[in-house]
Formats: sequence, C-alpha cells, structure tokens
Amino acid sequence: MNKDFKGTIDGRKYIPYGERTGNESVVYFTRDLSPDGLIKIYEKVCGGITGKTAIKLHTGEKNGPNIIPRPWVKALVRKKLPDASIVETNTYYEGDRYTTGQHRETLKVNGWTFCPVDITDEEATVALPVSGGKWFTEMYMGKNLINYDSLLVLTHFKGHMMGGFGGSNKNIGIGCADGRIGKAMIHTTEGSDNMWSIAEEELMERITESSKATVDFFGKNISFINVLRNMSVSCDCEGCAAMPVVTPNIGILASTDICAVDTASVDLVYALDEKDHADLVERITTRHGHRQLSYMNELGMGNMKYVLIDLDNGEKRIYPKDAVEGVIPFDEDDR
Repeated sequence: MNKDFKGTIDGRKYIPYGERTGNESVVYFTRDLSPDGLIKIYEKVCGGITGKTAIKLHTGEKNGPNIIPRPWVKALVRKKLPDASIVETNTYYEGDRYTTGQHRETLKVNGWTFCPVDITDEEATVALPVSGGKWFTEMYMGKNLINYDSLLVLTHFKGHMMGGFGGSNKNIGIGCADGRIGKAMIHTTEGSDNMWSIAEEELMERITESSKATVDFFGKNISFINVLRNMSVSCDCEGCAAMPVVTPNIGILASTDICAVDTASVDLVYALDEKDHADLVERITTRHGHRQLSYMNELGMGNMKYVLIDLDNGEKRIYPKDAVEGVIPFDEDDR
C-alpha cells in the first residue's frame, strides 16, 4: 500500500500531470506501428524477461478487427522470444471463447498458431494472494500461469464497455483470472442474478486487486507494452460487433511499471484534439475508469508520474502533446 497516496478515488476525474505526486517511472514511446516498432520497444523493457516466458495477449473473438496484428506478434516471438507461449483464459460470458474447445477453434480462426497457446484454466485454477486489497485476499487464476518464470503483458489499448479503458491492468486483471471463479469474483455480487452487477469504482478496484496478484507473483520478471492502434470505445471481446474506430492511431508505449504505462496511454489519448478523443474520453469517464490508475498507485503497484522517452528521436524526453503531434485524424466521412 502506498502510504503517500494523495489522489482521488473519483473514477470520473482526470488528474492532470502537474497535480500528481510521487516518483517518476520510465515509459518508452515509438510512433512506429509495425513489427519493427514492437521489437524495438520490447528491447527496452526485456531485462527481466528470462526463463520460461508467457505472453499475455488478448487474442480476440473470431475475426475481431482491432486486435494486435498477428504478424507483429509472430515477428516478436520468432526474433526475440522463440520459446515463449501465449497465455489466455476462458471467458466468463458465453461466446467464442467460453469453453476450451470453443477457445481453441477461435485461436485457429484468428491465426494464433505460430507458437504454443496455453489456456491456463483449461484443467484447474490456483489462488494467488492479494496483498493490501480491500475486496480480496486471494484471486483465482488459471493454474498454468504459475508454471512461467516471466510474463510479457502485450496489450491492445482501447475502450471498454465496463472498465472505461482496457490497458495492461485490465489485460491481466480480468485476463489472467479463470473463467468461472476469478472472473465471477470480479464482476458479480455474491448471490446476484446479474452477472455484471459490479461496476464503476468497485469494479476498477476489483480488477486492480486481481492484477496486483499477478504483478506480485512475477515481481521483477514482468514488463508491459500497450499498443495504441485501432482504438474503439469497445473492447476486443466484442469482436466484429465493436463500435467503429474513430480515434487516431498514436503508437506503442512500454514500461516495467504497469501504472505508469496505463497512465501514459490515457494521457496520450487526452492529448489528442478534442474532436479526436471525445468518444474514448467519454467512455473512460462515464465508466469511472480513472480509478484503475489511482488505485494502482494507491496499492503501490507503480507511479502516475513518468518520464516519456521518444525512441524515434534520440531517446529524448517528450510530453504527451509532443507524442501525438502530427497524428493523422480520421476524416469526417470515415467516422
């Protein structure tokens, strides 16, 4: 727990950088949305990625249009992580990934066939401790997660129907929890007939406590990459039913600090012109999504202040407005 936390618990409130307190972490940035860009930024945060390595990736519903392109991930695996496995869990809702059989078929449809994919809750679950939480003392994960020495959290940053945004915190907070017990603990009030009965600040806090269990388990052997591309207000779990993309592509962010990389991702969205970020900002604020960031900081998972390093320009320090300068907005006719 961060005893120096002075933030707000109001998940609707965006805290400008100048009002934040605490230490700064390093976040790397590139505008190069390509396999080379992904590899380049991975090399900056790979120091702790050793031994048997898992890549936590949202592999998407069948034919989902906005997931991280398969060739990018394939290039990263082939060149830098040849022995790694993608890890996933089955979903809480009924759909293309509800059972292991349905999930494996969806993986084939989406082309995730170039390396092993471990559906970690295929056979059993494991309870990992949650330190300092107010909702949980433990979270149930896919049991196979504990077979790995390192975890690369590779995230398509976008909006989310209930979380406001889906960054690294959501990717492992929900995505590592097993499909029946863990995800129910996060989403559903005990005894409720409404499986989505938990929302707003409480949901953000439950997601974050689940995420903390995974972060604490891997310790220094975990890194985070957020890809800010094809950012709909919808999560990739909505597949082809996702709302249209209306936010300009920005680039790729990476850090060894989960709070810093998600905070920087939100900051870059806010730094866009109002007309280009209005839909995504509205989704974040109306779902109280900022509480993900402040609660990570409150739990001592990382910093909301950071140094943003531009890999495209001599690794100089830049600010969010510098990062989004020159992005190409969508034409009104394309919206």
